[in-house]
Amino acid sequence: MLRVSDLILHASAALAAAVFISMAAAPAAAQAPAPAKKAPAAAKFDPTACLGCHAPIKEFHDEGKHKGVACTSCHQGLDKHLGDASARPKTVTDPAACGACHKLQFDSMYTMNWEKTARKEKSLATGPSPNPAFDKLMMPHGFTKEHNEPRSHAFALYDQVVVDRAFGGRFQNKEGWQFLTQPGGNFRIWNYLEDQFPGEDHKAFKPGTAAAANPVCMSCKTQDHILDWAYLGDPVPGAKWSRTSKVTEFVKDVNHSLNCFFCHDPHSAKPRVVRDGLIQALTRPEKDTLWHRDARAAKIDVKDLGVRGFTRKIATLSRYDMNLQCGQCHVEYNCNPGTDPTTGKPIGMADGRTNHFPFKPVDEIGKHYTDLKFGDFKHGITGALLWKGQHPDVEVFYNSKHQKAGVECSSCHMPKVKDKKTGKTYTSHWQTSPKHYIQETCLTCHGDWTKQQATYAIDSLKNRFEGKKRKAEFWLARMIDKFEEAKNLGVDEAVLNQARAKHFDAHINWEWWTAANGAGFHNPEQAAASLNKSMAFSQEGIKILDDAMAARRKAGTVAAAPAAPPAEKK
Repeated sequence: MLRVSDLILHASAALAAAVFISMAAAPAAAQAPAPAKKAPAAAKFDPTACLGCHAPIKEFHDEGKHKGVACTSCHQGLDKHLGDASARPKTVTDPAACGACHKLQFDSMYTMNWEKTARKEKSLATGPSPNPAFDKLMMPHGFTKEHNEPRSHAFALYDQVVVDRAFGGRFQNKEGWQFLTQPGGNFRIWNYLEDQFPGEDHKAFKPGTAAAANPVCMSCKTQDHILDWAYLGDPVPGAKWSRTSKVTEFVKDVNHSLNCFFCHDPHSAKPRVVRDGLIQALTRPEKDTLWHRDARAAKIDVKDLGVRGFTRKIATLSRYDMNLQCGQCHVEYNCNPGTDPTTGKPIGMADGRTNHFPFKPVDEIGKHYTDLKFGDFKHGITGALLWKGQHPDVEVFYNSKHQKAGVECSSCHMPKVKDKKTGKTYTSHWQTSPKHYIQETCLTCHGDWTKQQATYAIDSLKNRFEGKKRKAEFWLARMIDKFEEAKNLGVDEAVLNQARAKHFDAHINWEWWTAANGAGFHNPEQAAASLNKSMAFSQEGIKILDDAMAARRKAGTVAAAPAAPPAEKK
């Protein structure tokens, strides 16, 4: 694809060039805009004028498929910059720049999926984790304010900004609910959103909302800020944004969802990853991730491209590897403040643990966060310090039957398709359910199946998965109810701590699967085994509490109910 530039800031002593990210002034569009004319040829702007100073780019440019693309295709204001190094040019981050040459991929990326309606909460009766269990099991975490099923990538950033748990109801659409009639085109979010509380601090402005957003959690939705962000979001001189930045200011500097340059290097047109938390995980000295155990995985080459006083890394790949490229976002990762379980002290965004990728399976995630000394939230009833998952889709897919057979995320979600008008075969970028691509996905391997049989199999796998989740939720809810009873009976804190340890394990083996997308199909065997473990842990916790309560009743040491407060004098 014609990748939006990740213009690397390599300033020579002579020029001290400074090319950082800035928003392209592309007009809003109700649907995918018609791509611009084909990018100008290199002859219209001599790239040697740029490559003489931006040496790291030369390595990408000279051997890449984009060596014939002019710098002016993705960068604006270069004439001024060449005359004055301090006149910072603009770097276009709008995916429409890629669509100028890669129209089929671009158009498919912004195809509307009308089946995925907006703001459909997972806790609805028909959702992946319906109430009343979800709110009881997650209280008082911000996800109990609003936790929605994902829509298409086109809406990823917009949906993150308006969700009730993120900005406290601060940002609202200028068009109200009429915005929902817009097809899934590429658009700038700030052409539609407005700040209803300008100048105010980041807080919950309306009942039923929370202000849980931070710059790290936004990085999964957009990389508009890529050139202004130091490695891991460290707050260092020269970097405009960091983990500790005011998120209400940060969010106003981004506009586009899922930029093409997440996965495609703009200069070489080769595969890459840019999420710093993932790069850190892949380069940990422990070599403990799922990627390290995968003999077929792509090799990585990590490059430090930050030269304006701070480190900024990308990792180029030896081949397209969807476990890594999709794994920049479709993974469990830490992106929020928390609590140190060993000290009970809060962990703020200045701490590097707030931008962290374990990249491990469900059976190892509890120990990983225990060793990291990080807890997400304290449960409102049991007092157990628990973990909150994000979306561990890639970790779930690892070691499944399909993954072992060589199937990748793109095999089912981004298949090769033929354009009806031109007959050209291309990679669809409409990352959607394979049900929309049965012929190009399931039936390429299962040639003796019909479309109806493939769909039937998918739905049947989901049925068993959903049933297991419901059972795990029952037993978790039952254990939480027992906690209330045990505390009212005055059960010793030491016993409650034993049950809290069971709650921790039971919660992980349930919450992992409510956070994941499509897990019932991606790895049905692992899902069933883990959810069964959740039930077992809950039942063990219940027995601990039941035994303690029985002992207190037998000994006649049940704590008396607290006396009612004296009546107020009139």
